[in-house]
Amino acid sequence: MEKNTIKHKSKHFAVRIVNLYKYLTNEKKEYILSKQILRSGTSIGANIAESECAISQKDFMSKIYIALK
Repeated sequence: MEKNTIKHKSKHFAVRIVNLYKYLTNEKKEYILSKQILRSGTSIGANIAESECAISQKDFMSKIYIALK
């Protein structure tokens, strides 16, 4: 896998988000905002993975646009 692909970048981003979540919960004792950051930051990779199984080009583009939001 090329390191510049959207899949690699979204995984790297998700790892950074998880580390931020750990920092916020352990060091700053922030639980509500950190949970939302975790959910929204890791959903990008899930949407990209879902787009790989799209049944049409329109379906693929729709899922990619959701990940971009």
